[in-house]
Amino acid sequence: MDAVDLTDMFGEIQSPNFPDSYPSDSEVTWNISVPDGFRIKLYFMHFDLESSYLCEYDYLKIEAEDQVLATFCGRETTDTEQAPGQQAILSPGSYMGLTFRSDFSNEERFTGFEAHYTAVDVDECLEKSDEELACDHYCHNYIGGYYCSCRFGYILHSDNRTCKVECSDNLFTQRSGVITSADFPNPYPKSSDCLYRVELEDGFFITLQFEDSIDIEDHPEVSCPYDYIKIKAGPLEFGPFCGEKSPGRIETQTNSVQILFHSDNSGENQGWKLSYTATGNSCPLVQPPINGKIDPLQARYSFKDQVVISCNPGYKVLKGDVESDTFQIECLKDGTWSNKVPICKMADCRAPAELEHGFITFTSRSNLTTYRSAIRYSCQHPYYRMAPNVTGLYTCDENGVWRSEELGTKLPSCRPVCGRPVRPLPGIIKRIIGGRNAEPGSFPWQALIVVEDTSRVPNDKWFGSGALLSDSWVLTAAHVLRSQRRDNTVIPVSKEHVTVYLGLHDVRRKTAAVNRTVEKIVLHAGFDIQNYNHDIALVKLREGVAMGPYVMPVCLPQFERELEGPHPNTLGLVAGWGISNPNITVDEIISSGMRTLSDILQYVKLPVVPHAECKESYESRSGNYSVTENMFCAGYYEGGKDTCLGDSGGAFVIQDPGTQRWVAQGLVSWGGPEECGSKQVYGVYTKVSNYVDWVEEHVGASGRWTLPDPQLER
Repeated sequence: MDAVDLTDMFGEIQSPNFPDSYPSDSEVTWNISVPDGFRIKLYFMHFDLESSYLCEYDYLKIEAEDQVLATFCGRETTDTEQAPGQQAILSPGSYMGLTFRSDFSNEERFTGFEAHYTAVDVDECLEKSDEELACDHYCHNYIGGYYCSCRFGYILHSDNRTCKVECSDNLFTQRSGVITSADFPNPYPKSSDCLYRVELEDGFFITLQFEDSIDIEDHPEVSCPYDYIKIKAGPLEFGPFCGEKSPGRIETQTNSVQILFHSDNSGENQGWKLSYTATGNSCPLVQPPINGKIDPLQARYSFKDQVVISCNPGYKVLKGDVESDTFQIECLKDGTWSNKVPICKMADCRAPAELEHGFITFTSRSNLTTYRSAIRYSCQHPYYRMAPNVTGLYTCDENGVWRSEELGTKLPSCRPVCGRPVRPLPGIIKRIIGGRNAEPGSFPWQALIVVEDTSRVPNDKWFGSGALLSDSWVLTAAHVLRSQRRDNTVIPVSKEHVTVYLGLHDVRRKTAAVNRTVEKIVLHAGFDIQNYNHDIALVKLREGVAMGPYVMPVCLPQFERELEGPHPNTLGLVAGWGISNPNITVDEIISSGMRTLSDILQYVKLPVVPHAECKESYESRSGNYSVTENMFCAGYYEGGKDTCLGDSGGAFVIQDPGTQRWVAQGLVSWGGPEECGSKQVYGVYTKVSNYVDWVEEHVGASGRWTLPDPQLER
């Protein structure tokens, strides 16, 4: 018998002597081998053998791995014999054997066969039905072989087929939770050793509760040989567990538990699921304090449970000497609470903040300052008025804070009332001939401004008047505070050389007056020394003054009719001590009263002169006199001493008929060339209504510094 070994990936096989007739009594074997991962495909181009019943004479037998794949003879397939025809024969593996046999005689001439073979790739991914060889997750075929890979979160086992998980580092530190096998309820990974640790604070006891059923590969006769759960709890061990029966509830009696789950390289089981909880020693039930509550309210408290104590509105938690909104206590592992339950103390707003120039009135008995108590702020009447105009009522709220419906926790302020002397000024109807003595408090805004420059030789001293605008600002004429120089420069005197007296009535009694030094002097930048245009200035006192019957501010023009300036023929008042010599000494002014027309403050009533008449009066005189739009005149046509009474810088005030308050419409500025009191020589005043914005710019317009009486209609 001849044998031929074929190892190429393809080839041709022919019967002996092909295409001539094959010889009798012949036997040839062809052994075809290809690499693993391939199988062999055989097909015929020609087939012509002797026919016989069940191919017992001549035949071609095809085998693979001890298995006969086919036996062929004849030309065509009949009931008792089989010819290959167009069919291809496929080997199950990488080997195929062909054996040709002819008997001792051939009655006819038969030409034999011609066949071809080729190696074809095996798609192992489709054909691996054996679980031992199949990929666990993903199979990838290539020519001549295949490889396996795993889903995200898995790693390929060393067998290159099964997929396992890296699950040795699962730590649970919460007081309750759920633990499952990987991918639950899908089949758990093979070839894995998973460790789950529950680590809680000392004092807790962990309880495990498995679901009613589990699904872990087991064996009918041997206890958990394949896959299993084991549990370690301190010195105790539980398990192994497998199969479908749940371990149920396990009381571990410890705060640290290890759960080990092992799986081998086979099986498709769903796995397991458990929940764990932690309990500790119980603490006694907590009773809320009077006027308080606790949260949460539970039937049982155990280790690490926390309770927050809070109080009803209007009460504060008091622990020791400390007040707070809440207080927290915790159940300790020995079954006691971390602190005693504090008490709830009624919120106390304590003594209310003082209001400058104001009073506090308690509305409750015993001057209570606790929750819902009320106080009322009021201002020193009639010198101050509350701003904003609110009730001043504050109530102690639930947080222990004084609160007003209008202002919240902010306080109002007491602002000086302007232009409302406690001692009323005379009416504006009747003319007063000559100056009259003012009553103390009639002109509470009147300020005496003394300039004393001791650095000069001879001593340079002079004075002027001004009008109080607020607790720390005085309005006056710029020429009063201009440094006396030979040239026409406008520089203010040094503030260190200025003293302001307020509440002064009799110059012989200077100790009765309030005196202040000066923080700042502001001359109008446009002041013209030639014609006294913009003759206005501000003085800021170093320290504010308190208002009273003898010290009160005058009002600035505020309402539309006042901002128009003084109307012709309106009567106004101007006050002063009648000091006309600018170089009189301070001692003479304040002590001796020498060279003053009067020791007592005087006032005079003068009419406002129509602007055209005043301009004409001065322009008709020799000399360069200019009455600008920033000035107005007052006085009588026929003259008279009373027109000279006002001191430089003093206020010319007109009573507003609507609010009855006195408004500074003018500042004494200058007068004509002839002797004061001559016919048609009018006093010239700075027109204050033109400078309200300028004043506000320097003083600040934050809530007008002077306030009319709110009870008067405008």
